[in-house]
Amino acid sequence: MEREQSLLAPRVSSERSSLRADEEEDSLLTGRRYAYAHPQKRRGWVFWREIGAFAWALIATIIVIILAVVYQRETAKSHRQYDLQPPVSWGPDGKPTGKRNLIFMVSDGMGPTSLELTRSFRQHTDNLPAGDILVLDQHHIGTSRTRSSSSLVTDSAAGATAFSCGLKSYNGAISVLPDHSPCGTVLEAAALAGYKTGLVVTTRLTDATPACFASHANLRQYEDSIAEQEIGEHPFGRVVDLMMGGGRCHFLSKSTEGSCRGDDRDLVEVASQNGFNYVKDRAGFDALNNGTNVNLPLLGLFADKDIPYEIDRRNQNDVYPSLEEMARTALTALSKATEDSEQGFFLMIEGSRIDHAGHGNDPAAQVHEVLAYDKAFSAVLDFLEKDSTPGVMVSTSDHETGGLAAARQLQKSYPEYAWFPKVLADANHSGEYLNSQLKEYLAGPGKEDSKSKQEAYVRDTLLKKGLGITDATDKEVEAILHVERDVPPDYVFADMISRRAQLGWSTHGHSGADVNIYASSTKDAWPLVGNHENTDVGNFIASYLDLDIDNVTQKLQSASKWKPFKKDKVSRSTEHAWLGDPLGSDVRADGLDPYHGDFSKRSADDCGCGAAH
Repeated sequence: MEREQSLLAPRVSSERSSLRADEEEDSLLTGRRYAYAHPQKRRGWVFWREIGAFAWALIATIIVIILAVVYQRETAKSHRQYDLQPPVSWGPDGKPTGKRNLIFMVSDGMGPTSLELTRSFRQHTDNLPAGDILVLDQHHIGTSRTRSSSSLVTDSAAGATAFSCGLKSYNGAISVLPDHSPCGTVLEAAALAGYKTGLVVTTRLTDATPACFASHANLRQYEDSIAEQEIGEHPFGRVVDLMMGGGRCHFLSKSTEGSCRGDDRDLVEVASQNGFNYVKDRAGFDALNNGTNVNLPLLGLFADKDIPYEIDRRNQNDVYPSLEEMARTALTALSKATEDSEQGFFLMIEGSRIDHAGHGNDPAAQVHEVLAYDKAFSAVLDFLEKDSTPGVMVSTSDHETGGLAAARQLQKSYPEYAWFPKVLADANHSGEYLNSQLKEYLAGPGKEDSKSKQEAYVRDTLLKKGLGITDATDKEVEAILHVERDVPPDYVFADMISRRAQLGWSTHGHSGADVNIYASSTKDAWPLVGNHENTDVGNFIASYLDLDIDNVTQKLQSASKWKPFKKDKVSRSTEHAWLGDPLGSDVRADGLDPYHGDFSKRSADDCGCGAAH
């Protein structure tokens, strides 16, 4: 019997054997003639030439693979750095074509718990069943991840830059990237493409969110410069056709009462020279006749700083317009202005002060801000249903503020499972408003009052009438009258109502929670269904309106003569003059900051959030 050959044994070449050496197999595959030779015979130069060619081909292949891998990694790294996105994937009906409008709504600082808070509050106050939901709830399509390039917890500037440029940037950046280069925004691109554009907010028009759509600055604190760009002192000239909100103080010369500018420039006058029609009060707003009597461009500044919280504004309706009223007016005005145009309009509407209520940990202010936003949201849906031009509305938050929890453990013992909306319903004012009333009292008639009279004023006028609280402790009253460092009276007012309602807060700042995405229809906003980066929202806006943001960025940098940032004082003062010094205190542009072993509390004044503290 013939002995079996091991599978691991070397194969010996033979014309009679079915097992051939590698050289023979190569000849079969390539068709080249193979001269069978005795293994021990000296191989000729042809053999070594083929070996050399094979080795060179192998080395070249390895080099190409290495270069391809390096290129792929560097490309991926670059994409991660600025979060470049793949093309938006549209639904089964494909991408919309023809004339169209896009309304982008921002619920600044509104997290998922804000919805539960407001939903339960409304069910209680309006005696509604447990199944009753907000209009927002009916249009929930996804969630958004909110981190910035410099932190897992974003601020409004980096959050809005993600929306406006479709790119990640650092906390404090107003439509500039981590290398301090300006990035084109969807509003600028829309304006250059022939769309009409608008901004409607309840905070200052120079605050982070509106600023990111119509201006560029290395730090959000440069609000004087932001105001200048918004009225047309911009590399592209005027890019906004309609603006309504607060922030009048940044448009008035510093010699004017109510101004907060650092120079003597009167930007209201400059805006008028640039063609803007200016309205400054409720009478001027009412004269716009719900948007039918608007001549663009329009600048509406209805408050020196922020428009009051809705819980306070509703008692001053003859002074300040609501978010819903401004939204309806803007929609009508922009629709009328584009009736005979081939292009529609882009409008950004922000429920700005949801965020401020979160910063103040003020649940009574919070629920009324969310309800006001829900009404504005409903107004936009109503407009889209009736308007002849197709359009879509997308809504999301830039982040959550306050770390709100619909629960609070007040004692060390096991907590009860409850929170009480009636406590919020009993409140008539925000902590911010009551603090302003306290300051006026102590600076005026209460200045010379006895301690007992001051305490009575706090208990009866501020707490009982303002918050519906009748069981204030002596310690709470003392904390209001004798302010501790970093704990202003409005924080005390807010904590008193939060404790009684059994609502918890983890911070006076922002949190890293995912936030909700809403849309007028899933059909038109199909690419945003599911969980997304916040930059996906900005890329959706650009894609829906057929905007080339990269081209606008190139034009912007060329028009502004921007140059790469250099870390010397000369380049800061010349090349970045219009963007402001990029090296503000504690500015981190890229990469997450590690723990430094310091958990002590910072001052409430250095949050950089724009809220009043």
